[in-house]
Amino acid sequence: MSNWKHYLDDNQDRFLQDLIDFVGIPSISSSQEHFSDVVRAAEWVANRLTKSGIDNVEILPTGNHPIVYGEHLETNEMPTVLIYGHFDVQPVDPIELWDHPPFEPHLSNGRLYGRGATDDKGSMLIPILAVEALLATEEVLPVNLKFLFEGQEEIGSPDLLDFLTAQRERLACDLVISADGMQWDVNNPAIWVGLKGLCSLEIDVRGANQDLHSGIHGGMVQNPIHVLADLIASLRNSEGKITIEGFYDSVLDLTEGDRKRMALVPFSAEDEAKRLGINSLVSEPGYTPQEHAWARPTVEVNGIWGGYQGDGTKTVLPNTAHAKITCRLVPNQNPIETIEAIQQHLESRVPPGVTVSVKPGREGASPYRISTNHPGNEIAHTVLEEVYGKEPYYVWTGGTIPFCALMLQQLGVYTVNFGFQLEDEQLHAPNEFMRLANFHRGQNAYIRLLQTIGEKGLSVK
Repeated sequence: MSNWKHYLDDNQDRFLQDLIDFVGIPSISSSQEHFSDVVRAAEWVANRLTKSGIDNVEILPTGNHPIVYGEHLETNEMPTVLIYGHFDVQPVDPIELWDHPPFEPHLSNGRLYGRGATDDKGSMLIPILAVEALLATEEVLPVNLKFLFEGQEEIGSPDLLDFLTAQRERLACDLVISADGMQWDVNNPAIWVGLKGLCSLEIDVRGANQDLHSGIHGGMVQNPIHVLADLIASLRNSEGKITIEGFYDSVLDLTEGDRKRMALVPFSAEDEAKRLGINSLVSEPGYTPQEHAWARPTVEVNGIWGGYQGDGTKTVLPNTAHAKITCRLVPNQNPIETIEAIQQHLESRVPPGVTVSVKPGREGASPYRISTNHPGNEIAHTVLEEVYGKEPYYVWTGGTIPFCALMLQQLGVYTVNFGFQLEDEQLHAPNEFMRLANFHRGQNAYIRLLQTIGEKGLSVK
């Protein structure tokens, strides 16, 4: 057995305690109340990189939450790899559905439960631990390494573009590896080759200058909740096709090759519906649920509120109603143009008696695609086949990582997604967890990934 394998095996208890400490920091980037916690998480990451043997580690400011940068450069002849991840986490609502406090990590049946355990604290800690094992046993790395860990991925990375532009020379590399990503399941590896883009907005409908008596004014004053419901319903038809004018004009449709590769992945609509506790999946006409989720744009209502919501009945005609909406975008769609199309669609349908405002969110990200034949994917394929004993699937995802498209746009470098989350690990939901077996397996895989890139000695740009 290799020395580095012995090192990993001998230090798993310590590495688990590291993850427990890390997950215990409530680094919720969407909440100003937790701003100092996000900073504390950045400090934890910087200290852990230093402890692992990384030479140069810095916490760099942005307009909002900080970025942690580190580098360990060996020689100019070696390929340079940048590893990406994020240390911010989603909010914990609804808190009452958690079996244990979300920032008091809990061990059970080979799983660590806590917000951020898998997305992305466990996943981004994996390469740090792998590098520690290599430096402790081999003294040198097989590649030049750079690290970029951000604290605002969960709010759409609003300051990342300016940061990449300002730090272009420092971040120069041959290949990016994203630790934020998934395998297909416990026994089957996967490589993401497509991620969706993202844009968001909030709709506010306002009627009278105060809540009114529903009997005295009902029927002669517009009800903002009714109007909001009509506006939301106008965004798509009963079959799930989006009815916003021009929404599909620039959409890059699936090729036959795409569909054939998707069909190779063992996705069962019936099994997925059963796992989710529903009687059926749905999809846009002409597409399977899998194709729709992976490669067709969507408009989803994330939240809606207005009027009385307490116990019992209160007979009011509310004067406001609100909704939050996000769109997941596919190649050739632009977040700004999509928001503008939605604004025009809604504003053209405002009835008398109310005003409607559409406020774009900070989140905005372009879609990302990478060829299955990209040299970085070919190396990842080789390593995953070695680690799992079977070939990985090439998959798409409905999720978004703004960094991937931005690195390609700004530095011309592709990102290979090499993460060890699993879809059923409750990402963004109560009782999020990470399987410790995957946590350990990922450390082995990252060492073999870096070694294989070093052995190839090729430019993988």
